[in-house]
Amino acid sequence: MDWKLELVFVPVSDVDRAKDFYVNKVGFNADYDERPMDGLRFVQLTPPGSGCSIAIGEGLNDAPPGTAPSLQLVVSDINKAHDQLKTNGVDVSDVDVQDWGHFVYFADPDGNKWAVQYLPNRPNG
Repeated sequence: MDWKLELVFVPVSDVDRAKDFYVNKVGFNADYDERPMDGLRFVQLTPPGSGCSIAIGEGLNDAPPGTAPSLQLVVSDINKAHDQLKTNGVDVSDVDVQDWGHFVYFADPDGNKWAVQYLPNRPNG
């Protein structure tokens, strides 16, 4: 039996602002945005090529905005990822080159922290 991690909840204070950030600045796909009932809004966003999505919304959990655990994306070209984020207006760090990998860091408008990783010795990063 496979056990797949397919959805991570990211607590935000303003769903529309967060959705705009993740879709229009970071480049996630907007998969789903529904209000199945009063007090509940479910928005699912997926990074291109990822088998795992994030969920933002209203009434999904009681975690305070900005308290998601550190999240990490993996890319095959760290410089291209950095340039895309910077061009789209994301406050992204410079490329941090370590012996084991290359990284850039950013946070969403609520302060949820993200790392973008490239591993030069791994096929496709």
